Amino acid sequence: MSTKKILIVVDMQVDFIDGALGSKEAATIVSPVCQKIETARQNGDILIFTRDTHHEDYLDTEEGKHLPVPHCLKDSAGWQIDKRLPIAEGDTIIDKPTFGSLAFGNLLQQKYSSTVESIEFIGLCTDICVLSNAVIAKAALPDVPIVVDAACCAGVTPESHDTALAAMKTIQVNVLHQGQEPWRK
Repeated sequence: MSTKKILIVVDMQVDFIDGALGSKEAATIVSPVCQKIETARQNGDILIFTRDTHHEDYLDTEEGKHLPVPHCLKDSAGWQIDKRLPIAEGDTIIDKPTFGSLAFGNLLQQKYSSTVESIEFIGLCTDICVLSNAVIAKAALPDVPIVVDAACCAGVTPESHDTALAAMKTIQVNVLHQGQEPWRK
């Protein structure tokens, strides 16, 4: 059985780019993320997209009590993956109700444990959902190299982005730095 690389595109949704929780850092990574997706597709890599998914009761949830900004409400415009991203039929989309997704970890174990060469993460937010899902992937497949491309991620703040990258390094996630992040000139 041939091995494959998996590219995980985390929460590249309207609300995180230029919606309710958008930022200039998030908007800056859209183009490099699109390029990374196209390259992965050309290489025959597996693409998995995650989508933060909340419901009308969001403010009553534990997350909503700590981040009282309704965002990524299922079927809303802000919940949609940004239209600039080249999603294709056959790509996997995982709706997740919170930061990390145990369903994602289970999918990795059940479907890819014997065929995956490496897993790379890109997307939003480095310090919340990218970090959470990288930890889950590392726990699900501890012998598979996990990579995060810092230039294709953005955190809530540039400082929290850097802190999350440092934390991921300590659990043996390989952080790629291709020069400085585009918003830090």
